[in-house]
Amino acid sequence: MEERQEILRRMKSIEGHVAGISRMVRKDAYCIDVVHQLQAVQGAVQQVSGIILGQHLRHCVADALEGRDPEKKEEMIGEILNVFKANSRG
Repeated sequence: MEERQEILRRMKSIEGHVAGISRMVRKDAYCIDVVHQLQAVQGAVQQVSGIILGQHLRHCVADALEGRDPEKKEEMIGEILNVFKANSRG
């Protein structure tokens, strides 16, 4: 799956970036430089989250909404609503 490889590539990059931030903190780097790097990681994580959410909507949610199981439909809608609620708090 091409998207999975893209997600894994991005996650490996994020891991490296986080390790770099840890090194910066250990070396007592300038605070604003650390904050900038943290913001970059947050943006990268948000991008990965968006990719995964898109996959979920296109596959899991679409399948549930096209199906005949009303409980499954409500479950999927509830999951998506919870994601949006959690994001609005952050």
